Amino acid sequence: MSKTLYVFDIDGTLTDSIPTYLKVITEVMAAIGLKDIDTDYDNYLHHTDRYAIDYNWERNFGTKPEEEIHKKLDRQLGDALALETPVSEILGARETLLHLQEQKIPFAFGTGAYPKATDVKMEACNLPYPKETLATSFTSTSRTGFVTQAIEKAKAFYSQKHFEQIVAVGDGVWDLKAAQDLGIGFIGIGEKNKDKMIALGCTQWIPDMRDFKQFL
Repeated sequence: MSKTLYVFDIDGTLTDSIPTYLKVITEVMAAIGLKDIDTDYDNYLHHTDRYAIDYNWERNFGTKPEEEIHKKLDRQLGDALALETPVSEILGARETLLHLQEQKIPFAFGTGAYPKATDVKMEACNLPYPKETLATSFTSTSRTGFVTQAIEKAKAFYSQKHFEQIVAVGDGVWDLKAAQDLGIGFIGIGEKNKDKMIALGCTQWIPDMRDFKQFL
């Protein structure tokens, strides 16, 4: 087995789901009674569901929500997303993950979304998806937190005490910063944040997942 672990972001990296998902999370927060919702999601301190819910709940009610609220919203986000037009994969995502499986190259997932909505996205795109390696913002507000959890889950799933190299793969500046904070490698993907990522030190970048094999 390869000694390199790849940790993939999901929205915008493997699934073309960002516009649909931002619409859904805004609607779900409104449905539970949040009237003043900050929809400038790109400028949040943390680009994660848990932060969005905590931040907007406190913005409306002056307190942090109880854990039951997060559990309720996890279910509601998944149900609401399932009613939308199914999202599609980022070009090359399925082929890349299948290739990693075939070559016995370990991979895991660290996403700012919540678990049930993540299930809907991954299943809609028919992507290889060992859930044992999934870490989400349900248990960690910060991206460094759930990427670290994904790494630990991958060690258990692949029976590896350590990996010689760990590389995060993501489409956002927040993905790059988390990798830099953790001292791991990084591959940027997508046109939207390309210039910002390169300005911040990203040295490996691809337009979509079809070009991922060049790094293997």
